[in-house]
Amino acid sequence: MAEFFYDNQIRRFLLQFAKIFSNWQVTKGKDPAGNPILVRVPIMYGDSSRQAATIIANNSASNLPSAPLITYYISALEYDQKRTQDPTYTEVINVRQRAYNNETQSYDTVQGQAFNVERLMPVPYTLRINVDLWTTNVNQKLELVEQLGTLFNPAMEIQSTDNFIDWTSLTVVYQDGLTFSSRQIPQGTGNPIDVLTWKFYMPIWISTPAKLKKFSVVGKIINSIFATKAVDDIQDEDLLLGTRRKVTPYGYKVLLLGNTLQVLPEATAFYPGNNNLDLPANPNTDIYWSSVLNVAGTIKPGISQIWLQNPFMATDIVGTIVPNPNDDRLLIYNIDPDTLPQNTLDPVDGVINPQLTGPNAGLPGSVNGCRYLLTDNIGSPGSITVSWGGLIAHANDIIEYNAGASAWVVSFNSLTTTPTTLEYVTNLTTNVQYRFVDGTWMKSYEGWYGAGDFSIVI
Repeated sequence: MAEFFYDNQIRRFLLQFAKIFSNWQVTKGKDPAGNPILVRVPIMYGDSSRQAATIIANNSASNLPSAPLITYYISALEYDQKRTQDPTYTEVINVRQRAYNNETQSYDTVQGQAFNVERLMPVPYTLRINVDLWTTNVNQKLELVEQLGTLFNPAMEIQSTDNFIDWTSLTVVYQDGLTFSSRQIPQGTGNPIDVLTWKFYMPIWISTPAKLKKFSVVGKIINSIFATKAVDDIQDEDLLLGTRRKVTPYGYKVLLLGNTLQVLPEATAFYPGNNNLDLPANPNTDIYWSSVLNVAGTIKPGISQIWLQNPFMATDIVGTIVPNPNDDRLLIYNIDPDTLPQNTLDPVDGVINPQLTGPNAGLPGSVNGCRYLLTDNIGSPGSITVSWGGLIAHANDIIEYNAGASAWVVSFNSLTTTPTTLEYVTNLTTNVQYRFVDGTWMKSYEGWYGAGDFSIVI
């Protein structure tokens, strides 16, 4: 069974038609100063037979007829074959709204929601309407005709709705004849109210419901040439090298530092890279998040998300976004901690070059449990070392001071690991997490993300 729908389309045309005949006035005698008394003529919907019964009887034989009055009613609704166009035609339009600020009760200067509207070819009809002018004398009738008769030369345009994507809202009202009086040869002593019947018609359209689709953001497009099912291609992360291609619109990249995300142009060089411990500085660019995110629609601060895909992680990093009020190049990125790797080693107090610094030589004195991640060797032949109490350690090792033994010891030996060893540790000084993989330490998740490695979720 077809789905029910009703949109008051004909009713809206009737309401706009009634407004043409609203608030007109006629004279009803003169006041003691000789000025004409003006009376507003009301209008209501109803055909002549029903309206006559209401006016004349009104459920009481003692009531006097009420006039002047304007009534209107539909006399015919005809299918207009000559205006028929391609009934299978579908028009697709894209709509982008300005964002509405509920706090200020006004529209902002940025883009709001984005929609795709598919509307079908409407059906043409001719709507015929009769208007009855009920008057108590000929002078009132002439007054109304003189005021209204100049509006339709040859027609008057009306609009049923202010929706700019409603292509059926506009129509014109044509007059189609006039019967000046309803009176005939009098019979008996009755004095019926004289009625002028004015005929009008409007070419209208009746539409089926439009299909409305909300735009989403294509943050990442994956094309697969692997000879298998499409769904499997998209979900399978183990396809052979070269069978998948990731594309980001405009080739934008992002830089994650702490809790900020910066959008970067396609030509941005990754230096220093993600495969070391050094954090890069924010490049000086002229690309702003507002222009990038506006393509997606309305961003909901604290709700909308950006997902980052790290090649060393099985799942995406997920965080909510809030525009930075001081710098539109940056987003405040609140990462869900459950989507980050968990530390596998106790945190370190810093990352140091033991050839240049040591206890009481650029570093605090030895304290039990103090831990450092080394970027160079200690005690290697020919090296200039600061005294570490005879400790021998290597770059990428983690050393720790043992107060009980009054000595520095190797807590994590990078040389005894295997190619599959994966460890995580956090630097307490910078709050940066590091990853140990393939025999070296690097930044865990902060750093550069290339085109195709981030997705926007509105």
